[in-house]
Amino acid sequence: MRSVLRIVNRVLIGFVGLVLLALGGSVLAIGLGARPPSWWIHDGRHDVLLSNAERTRWRDEGWWWPAVIAALAVLLLLALWWLVANVRRRRLADVLVDTGDGEGALLRGRALESVLAAEVARLGGVDQAHVRLTGRRSLPEARVRLLLEPHVDPGHALQLLSSEALVHARDSAGLAALPAEVRLRGVKHHAERVT
Repeated sequence: MRSVLRIVNRVLIGFVGLVLLALGGSVLAIGLGARPPSWWIHDGRHDVLLSNAERTRWRDEGWWWPAVIAALAVLLLLALWWLVANVRRRRLADVLVDTGDGEGALLRGRALESVLAAEVARLGGVDQAHVRLTGRRSLPEARVRLLLEPHVDPGHALQLLSSEALVHARDSAGLAALPAEVRLRGVKHHAERVT
């Protein structure tokens, strides 16, 4: 998906750039006195982009405003999809493991995520753990969400995570570093009854 998004970005930026360059260059050339071809939208230096007749020609037609609104809605949805696709951090599919022979090996990102989550869940005081790898395959980053049991010191749980589970994952994958963003949340529990 990431390569598809990269291709879409390049094609979209290239197309918009070419259109803007062609329109801007033609307006500049005609403004400086060049003779436009007969099929071009401008006739000469003092011609306007849209005349009154062109701007109001379709206004009284019943299909005009729904068509304009539908086209703008489609453009808005495409722009929102493009924005979300570029902003959202993607899950890392593979992690590049240094094997020492110069080639390297690929480790499935989900496999490392599940092993890391299982080790974190075994730490004292952790009820549930969710791990997601992001970043590049040679420099992965971990996003860890921990659900802590009641009465657990969050600092102690974070210290165990960083000194044990993350170190084991980093060393087993042969990574120079494994930075992590950790979000902690406590399990909701019922009030204790005192008798």
